[in-house]
Amino acid sequence: MSLPDQNDQKLFSIEFLLLNLIIFFSFCNMAVFYSFFDYLGRIGIPADWRGFLVGLEPMSAFLLRLGAVPLLHAKNAIAAMIIALVAIMVVLCSYGWVVSVHGLIILRVIHGAAFVLLVSAAMALVVYFIPEGKSGQGFGFISVSVLIPYAIMPPITEFLKAYTRNEAWIYRGVTILAIPALLLLVVLKKRLNRALAGVEGVLVRRPEMNEIRKNLKDTRISILLCVNLFIYVSYATVFYFMKGYAAANSIGGVGWFFTIATLVMIVLRLGGGLFFDKIDKTRMIQVFTILLVPCFLTFGHIRGNSMLYLMAGCYGLCIGFILPLLNALLFEISAAELRGVNVNLALFAMDAGFFLSPWLGGSLIASGRSFGFLFSLCGGFVFVNFLLLVVFAGLKSRGAQRAVAG
Repeated sequence: MSLPDQNDQKLFSIEFLLLNLIIFFSFCNMAVFYSFFDYLGRIGIPADWRGFLVGLEPMSAFLLRLGAVPLLHAKNAIAAMIIALVAIMVVLCSYGWVVSVHGLIILRVIHGAAFVLLVSAAMALVVYFIPEGKSGQGFGFISVSVLIPYAIMPPITEFLKAYTRNEAWIYRGVTILAIPALLLLVVLKKRLNRALAGVEGVLVRRPEMNEIRKNLKDTRISILLCVNLFIYVSYATVFYFMKGYAAANSIGGVGWFFTIATLVMIVLRLGGGLFFDKIDKTRMIQVFTILLVPCFLTFGHIRGNSMLYLMAGCYGLCIGFILPLLNALLFEISAAELRGVNVNLALFAMDAGFFLSPWLGGSLIASGRSFGFLFSLCGGFVFVNFLLLVVFAGLKSRGAQRAVAG
């Protein structure tokens, strides 16, 4: 059951669209940090600390999300998002004044905490406005709201850098984007109060810890969370190490790899969302997961731009199908009152992937392993995902048979 009137099964309700706009503005504030490593060098931060400071924000999110997940529900999500947005505005304005290692450590931890609170609250709320039969289309649209900022903010930032002293001025400037997000939250709060009237209390209250523990004992849930972890470790490895591989092999234009892959994902999710709910999600994820294995095995053998761009398209196609369908599948098998919890646990797996990948990958590179070895290792992770999905399909099939028999 979702919050809107069940007689109205439209996905694109006002509440759903407002939440996606808020998510869009929130990720615009994060997408400008793609060059944060270089910024740290220009303000005199020692090289040994730069990577740690870059990774500290997702590390904070990784550590704090588990604490946030049990506390958030439909009735307190708006308040949490307002607090988080105000905190993010303060943090963004502080980057130009805080230039010491210890100060930046505190700032990055606060930034990570505020961002994880904002996104976790938004996800805990948006799942209530996705109709039962439109989870694929719903999560496809949400993922577009997340992806577009990473496609538009880096070029805008590069343009603005010519007119500003350094990135700190841009970080302050993007606080403007928090203002429409706050105004939208005010509008959403009024509509949400009306939508909550008459809704079963179990659907909007804070979930009990024993409910969460029972939820995690469901093997199907645990398998999908493991699949999320492995796919995000692999995704983050491409994000963090593709540029290093390209430089080591004298391949230029690696930035276009990410542009092409991201555009393919966006186009696929905008167009493909219409049939995401008309296909067998489990089978489709299996197909594109097994196709992703040779992509990773090939990454270590790219020798020119043409091959790089071709692989970007193939990679974007596979990831573009897998990630939204994974979230949709998790949504479908979750109890209605625990959908927000499980979607946020999937985000926890994402945080873990973006934390573990640079840490373990960097250690392997430092020990003499090649970038190609990292990509091949990720190919192994993806193949494990395929095996897990085969097990999941069997469990889901048996569960459906028992339900029919009952």
